[in-house]
Order: sequence, then structure tokens, then C-alpha cells
Amino acid sequence: ARVGLLDRLIQHARATAEFSVYYGRGRDGYDVRGRVAHESLFNAANGSYRGPNSQQGYSPFTTWTRGLAWAMLGFAEQLEFLDTVDDDSLTSHGGRAAVEQWMLDAACATSDYYMEIAASDGIPYWDSGAPNLEPVDSSAAAIGAQGLLRLARILEAAGRQPEADLYRQAGLRVVETLFEETGPYLSTDSKHQGLILHSVYHWPNRWDHVPEGATTPRGESSQWGDYHAREAALYVQRLACNGPYLAFFGGDRVQAAA
Repeated sequence: ARVGLLDRLIQHARATAEFSVYYGRGRDGYDVRGRVAHESLFNAANGSYRGPNSQQGYSPFTTWTRGLAWAMLGFAEQLEFLDTVDDDSLTSHGGRAAVEQWMLDAACATSDYYMEIAASDGIPYWDSGAPNLEPVDSSAAAIGAQGLLRLARILEAAGRQPEADLYRQAGLRVVETLFEETGPYLSTDSKHQGLILHSVYHWPNRWDHVPEGATTPRGESSQWGDYHAREAALYVQRLACNGPYLAFFGGDRVQAAA
């Protein structure tokens, strides 16, 4: 049978929310609310769940923070997108209220975990459970900041102002840290080709640059980190000046739905 792209989107998001995001409900010994697995493995023959895995994180039972940030932003953006979808399109998935609830549960759980494990300036280490002196990952922060800010807007529209204020302030704190002109993350060297410093690519494989005399990578930018940093900056700028709302599918449609 032919499956539409919307159906496939919801199926994939549902599987991600169910198997890759943890909610502290006793699923296993590592079930900490908001933690995520980089990968979820399934039996290709019968589709049964096998367990968590990680390639770019420290282990299957710790949280690779860029993966965490992808989940934060992804669920928030899909919630925005659902505002443009008619109710009938969601009936086969349990209805709008059900779909929005599990997406919101995932967005809130992951955002809460991010705020718990990030440093006081809002920037997380590359993995929540890696030992010793480990690198921060500014790209995870750039992605996660926008997730926090978009979630705040969603909750504000739902009348949940105290929660909205919490996520908004957390998101703005990350943005402030990343773009502070005299801070450690914004590149002001005209000879450097990147925008945001101290992004991590694949630390388990040691594909990141470690300066001479150092033990952890630093000083590098990445295309995904710079992309999301620029997107976050534009997003905040539009909110500040009450400009057209920005979304991956066309902000004017969100504005009309809000």
C-alpha cells in the first residue's frame, strides 16, 4: 500500500519518541528522563526492538548531546508543522491531541535533560557520560538553543507561561554565550573560515583537531554548527523585531496558524 509522506513522518517521529527518547518510566536501568540514544537497533526480519547504540557518542547508555539537540529541535519543529495539517490527516494516528501530546512529551523531556546537564553558560559537553576532561560541543548548543526557543513559543500559545519562560530564558542564555563578542565561541579572526568555535565532529574516532600540547579538541567550526547558529540568530532577531516567523516549511503558515 502506498504511504504518504505525512504518515511516514509521524511513523518515524513516533518510533524515535518511543525508542530513542527516555522518560524515566523504568524502561531499563539507564532510563533517565530526557536522555536519548544516538541509534535504536531493530531486528530486520521481524521489526522487534533490540537495543540502543551509539557511533558518535561515548556509549549506548550515555547521551551524545548533538543527538539530544537534534531531538529537541526536531520535535519542536514538527509540532509547529502540525499546525498546518488538517485534523483528518491525523485521525489514523490517534488524532491530533494524541500526536501532539507524545511529541510535546519528547520535546519537554529532552529540553529538560539538556538544561540539567549543560554548563552554567548553556553549552554542553559532547556527551553526558564520557569520563575525564572532555570537549564541549558548541554545535549541540546552537541546535539546542533553537529547540528551547521554539518549544517556549509552543507552550506560551498553550497557556503554559511559566514553562515557556523557563525554556525561553535557557535558549536565550545559550545564544548569548555563543555570540558574545569577547567570549570563547564567536570567531573574530578574519583568517578563520568558521563562525562558531569548539564544535565536535566525531570524537570517538578522533576525527577532531587537538592542538599541540592539548588533550581535547578545540578551535574548529563545522557546517552544521555554523548553519544552526546563523539560523538561531535570525530566529531571535525576527522575534525581537516582531518580523515574519521563520520555520523550515514557510513561516507565514505558522504565523497564520498562531
